[in-house]
Amino acid sequence: MNAKEFDRKFDDGEEDIIEMLDLSKAKRPFATQKRLSIDLPIWMIELIDREANRLGVTPQTIIQTSLAKHLATSKP
Repeated sequence: MNAKEFDRKFDDGEEDIIEMLDLSKAKRPFATQKRLSIDLPIWMIELIDREANRLGVTPQTIIQTSLAKHLATSKP
């Protein structure tokens, strides 16, 4: 199948194209992770834990989401 036909099938959305892809070497850009250790005051950890429990997610998710929002809105 050529690229134009593949693009057409994708754009039409009538066919499941996932089977046509070789996902064995697929990569998610910027998905590589690196561990970071930080010290936080107890009051901050308690607030993070409380918010995580309220939303039903992990504290790590709260921290990652908060940092991502902050970095997305900050000026370089």
